[in-house]
Amino acid sequence: MTETPATDAQRSPQRGMCAAILSLEAVALGLTTPVMINLSDVAWQTACLIGLGLAVACLVVAGMLRSPAAYAVGWLIQVAALALGFVIPLMFVLGAIFALLWGTAYFLGRKIERERAEAYAAYRAEHPPA
Repeated sequence: MTETPATDAQRSPQRGMCAAILSLEAVALGLTTPVMINLSDVAWQTACLIGLGLAVACLVVAGMLRSPAAYAVGWLIQVAALALGFVIPLMFVLGAIFALLWGTAYFLGRKIERERAEAYAAYRAEHPPA
């Protein structure tokens, strides 16, 4: 049984943009691990658990974005990235940037989906199937 490729009407811009943001954020959060170890004097076990754990969480959630609950977890990841600022002060800035990108992808993607659904509905109303 083969799966047919998704048409434009089935692709989710919100899911695509949010997955891209989480994938990029995974790299940034993974790179916080050596910073926590070397500059913030966090034990290497704790730094690996936090930095790499958040990076893996980003990648897992990016793959689960078909579920609405995954978007809620995405918001929690943004809060966690901001909270890393208490350990690495620069993460307040970097976390805020990623939170802004995530929010933009989330809300803009939702708007695009809504407007596209309205446009397809209007087109179908004007051009009923034969």
